[in-house]
Formats: sequence, structure tokens, C-alpha cells
Amino acid sequence: MSNSNNTPAKKNLIQLIFEFAGEKKGQYFVSVFFALLSVACAIAPYLVISKIIQELLAGIRDWSLFLKQSGIIALFWAGNVIFHAISTSLSHVATFNLLGNIRKKMCDKLTRLPLGTVLSMPSGSLKNIMIERIDSMETTLAHIVPEYTSNIILSIVLMIYLFVQDWRLALACLAVLPIGFVAMCFMFKDSATRFKYALDKTKALNDTAVEYINGIEVIKAFGKSKSSYERFVVAAKEGSDCYVEWMRDCIWPHAIATVVTPSLLLSLLPIGGFMFLKGNVDASVFINVIILAVCAIQPFLIAFSYHDDIAKAGAIFGEVGSIMSLKELNRPSQDTKKPCDNSIKLNDVHFTYKNELEASKSSKEILHGISMNLPQGSYTALVGPSGSGKSTIARLIASLWDVDSGSIEIGGIDIKNLSLQEYNRRVAYVSQDNFLFDMSIRDNIRLGRLDASDKEVEEVAKASGCYDFIMSLENDFDTVVGSSGTHLSGGERQRIAIARAMMKDAPIVILDEATAYTDPENEALIQKSVAKLVKGKTLIVIAHRLSTIKDADQIYVINKGNIDSHGTHQELLDKGGLYFNMWQAHIDSKDE
Repeated sequence: MSNSNNTPAKKNLIQLIFEFAGEKKGQYFVSVFFALLSVACAIAPYLVISKIIQELLAGIRDWSLFLKQSGIIALFWAGNVIFHAISTSLSHVATFNLLGNIRKKMCDKLTRLPLGTVLSMPSGSLKNIMIERIDSMETTLAHIVPEYTSNIILSIVLMIYLFVQDWRLALACLAVLPIGFVAMCFMFKDSATRFKYALDKTKALNDTAVEYINGIEVIKAFGKSKSSYERFVVAAKEGSDCYVEWMRDCIWPHAIATVVTPSLLLSLLPIGGFMFLKGNVDASVFINVIILAVCAIQPFLIAFSYHDDIAKAGAIFGEVGSIMSLKELNRPSQDTKKPCDNSIKLNDVHFTYKNELEASKSSKEILHGISMNLPQGSYTALVGPSGSGKSTIARLIASLWDVDSGSIEIGGIDIKNLSLQEYNRRVAYVSQDNFLFDMSIRDNIRLGRLDASDKEVEEVAKASGCYDFIMSLENDFDTVVGSSGTHLSGGERQRIAIARAMMKDAPIVILDEATAYTDPENEALIQKSVAKLVKGKTLIVIAHRLSTIKDADQIYVINKGNIDSHGTHQELLDKGGLYFNMWQAHIDSKDE
């Protein structure tokens, strides 16, 4: 049963928090409990003070009693500090675990998405969400869950207690709140839209910065530093202006709300005083309500102060949720059937590159009913003009996308019925733009099989023809290749990628322009190493240099998303047509 066919339902902030918190979510509940105790200890001294005042009004002058009550106040103060420390410690542990889980699940999600979906996401935006934005939630989540929850609960409890004391005085306390509420409404007007706009501008700034840095070589080479830098300046200004304008529009409503809302005594004192003079309320009740009103509004204001943080966390979780809800490759978690061999068959395959993040944009079909039969152990070449769909076919066979209609089978089993783990074990894919990680050459090769020994890595390097150039480097196999392998030439990177594929020892090998970055001298070395890599395996090769694939068992000529013709090299030459013209152009270019 596939676990990725349906898009997950949208979840609210609390659901997402407890989902990502994993095994540590229980600590949030315990944290809230201690936060309740902490806030209760912060409010309790006011009740003790109210009791002392009532005793003084009653004529009691027992100083030992007052000293004992002062000691109780001190204990409550200590309890407030201790319980708050325990609460925040637990919530921070849970939050760090939560943020780590979010990042791990996002990385895991990206591996299960179609390649086109991942490539459609700007790297600056992805990096911003996974690093800065998620990191910015640490303080918010560590305090929101325990403190916001506990302060809201205690505010409600105290308000109920006020109404129990005297409902008339309780209403008098609330008389000023409508003014503060109206000011808050103006302050929060369009806040969701404004925050989304601010996030979009921040994303644009990150994307522009990444583009500027990645393209610095081209910018310098063509003298475009001024125009390119201006784009970054404009993005930076727009990123700051959206926040400045937002704050400017909110400053007066915020000032009114923060001044008026805590001023419960503004209405309570004149109304309560008038009731006391008329004999409608006892002095002890009046004083008790005054003290309760002072302490009741404090937890409410603390909870209210987290509103922006909650909106921010909600927006960030929304971004995370939008990525986590993207449709994955349609694959089962476990295999029910195993392929009988390593043959490959394409049945009437249609495919269109679609960007799930921009679903409103129309897409053009790339492949129009491709059918192929690649026997086990055969050598098949795909050739054709640029943009004809050769690499698309290779990527579909490599399971980087799902077909729109039709099917791809391995050993008689539709690849959609094979788990990604089983499929990855069977297929090695070497593209023309192979990526090397910023670690040693040894570790990059070992990615093909993580449990390989150093000796096995070196043997594979010899077999792939890159041992000699590796040993000529300053730290031989321990040489760090740099970000994306920038410390090596294109041909060297390609040879290491082939060594990595050899280390995987998969029964199906796909080579997409494996010699694209090599000069004629190194091409022979790569061809020799490829021959060792593919011995006895099902091989698919995409090539522009037709001389490198003339010995293929079969050649498919792809043109405009269709199969133009197929056969052996000689059969295709005898037929004439597109392949014959391509061969003639190839021979002419070699002669020149």
C-alpha cells in the first residue's frame, strides 16, 4: 500500500507542534503543569496581601501572624522562580528535539519528492526555511507552549473568581477593555496578509543573495556587478520597508492597547468607590477585588504579548507544512514482489514536467507515448537532438519522476510497485552534472556503499582509472573536494562519480553524458572504466558523441519526445533518416 498517494490534510499549530515533538511531547505537558504552578505562585502573594489588609481593617495586630504570612509570600516567590526554571528547562529540551525533528523530516521528505518538485524550489528559500526560520522558533516555542497556556488558563480562573466575589465590580473592571479591544483590532488588521508579504520579501532577498553569490564568476566576467548588485539592494530595501511600514501603521493602536488594557482600576476605582460609599459593597470585598484586578490582568498581558510570536510560528509551520504536504513519488514502503530479472520495459510512457508549487502554470508534454524493450545485460544507447527527451527517459527509468501515463517495468514489475530502497539498490545513475560533497574523495566514493573498507575504495578507484590522479593530490584519498567538488576539474569529478557508481555495484547502470566534461585523452580512460563498471549489467547510455555508442546492442533515436527509429548502428545507417544525418555531422566535425 502506498504511503504517499494522498496529500496530507492541513494541521493547526498545536497539532504540528505535538506531531514534530515526537517522544518529547510529554515534556511539553509537564512543562505546562510547572508553568501553571509558577504563575499560581506569582499570583498567590497578592491573595495573601489581600488577606493581611482585611485583617488590618478588622483590627488584628498580631505581628507574629503577619511575619508568618510574609514568610508564606517569600515561599510563593521562591516557588515561582523554581517552577519557572523547571518549566522552561523542560520546554527547551522538547523544543530543541522538535526543531531537530522538523529538519530531519524535511530532509527525508525532499528525498521522497520528485526531482522536478525539489528543483522548482529556490535553494535560498529552502535554506532560509530549514535553517534561519526554524531556528528562529526556538525561543518562541520554548515559551509559548508553557507560558501562554498557563497564563491564559489562570487569567480565566481569576476572572471567574472576580465574578464570584462581586459580579458588579467584575463588570466594572472590564469596562475599559472594549477600548483596548478596538485598538487591538486595528493593530491586528490584515496582520496575516502583512506577515505573509514580509515573508515573501524575505524569501526574495534570500534568493537574490544566493543567486548573486552563485553567479559572481559570470557577473565579474561580463562586468555586470553594478546591475546585479542593484537587484540585491532593491530586494534588501523592500525586505526592510515592509516591516517598517507595518510597524508604523501599528504604533498608535499598539500604544493605546498597551496603555488602556491594563488600566482596570481606571473604571473599577470610581465605580467601586461609589458603591462602597452607598453601602452596596463591603470594604474587604472591594479591596480584595482591587488586588485581584491588578494581578488578574498581568497573566493576560503576558499571554497577549505572545500574539506576534504565535503568528510568526504559525506562518513558519505553514511553510513547513506546505512542503511536508507535497505529493511524493508513488512508491510502497515494502515490496510484495521481486523482479524476475533486470530487464527494463517502457509501455506507452507519457510525461510532462509539472511544478506542484506553481500548479496554475500550464505545462507542455515532453514524452508522447514512448515504448522500449531493454533485455537484461543489454547495452542500449539513447541519441537525438538536444531537448528531444533523452535525459527525461533516463531520469524516469532512474525513478526521479513518475510517469503521467503508461508504465516502466523492471523484471516484469511496475516500478511503482517497488520500494525506493529496493529500486535504489538495483539502479546506479551517473549524470553529466554529478554532485560531489564537501568531504574527502574517499568518503565521496564510499557513498556508493557505506560499509566499504579503505582498501575496497582504493581498488574501485584503480578500476575506474582515477587512482593515479588521486595519488598525485596533496592528501591523496583524504583530499577534501570542496563545495560541489570545485577543487577538481570537471573530468576528475566525473571519474570519481563513476567510481562511486562502481562501488554501488548495481545491476542496472544509467550513464547520462558520462564523458561530457572530458577531453579526448581522458575519454579513453573513462570508456575503459565504464566497460568494467557495466560488465554483465543492463546498461543505458545517453551520448552526443555517436562514435562512443556505435557498438551498442541497440540504439533508440529520440526526436521531439517520440521514437524516430531504433536498431543497431549499421541498421540505422542503412535506413538513412535522422540517425544517418547525425552520424554524417559527427564524422564531418571529427574530420574538421
